[in-house]
Amino acid sequence: MSCIQAAENVLVNLMQEKKLYVGNLTYSVNESQLRTLFEDYGEVVDVRIIGQKGFGFVEMSSVEEAEKAMEALNETVFEGRTLRIDEARPPKPRREFNRY
Repeated sequence: MSCIQAAENVLVNLMQEKKLYVGNLTYSVNESQLRTLFEDYGEVVDVRIIGQKGFGFVEMSSVEEAEKAMEALNETVFEGRTLRIDEARPPKPRREFNRY
């Protein structure tokens, strides 16, 4: 196995999720636009934009497609903003606060 193949295997093994976090979105971007952007890199299973927060999530059909989209689109300009794309992390449990 060559050094390049070994490095590619490490990258694939590091990425376990098909779901990507997409940050730094302009508020005018809609789910259809985001889906179209990511479809160039594989089958898009789901797109969710978190309203008025400037971020969303795109789920691809495979880890390989998600990795390909992340590598191609991270730090590229889309609708005037530089995208920040990373592997989505599971949500943290919400803490309940006692009022009294």
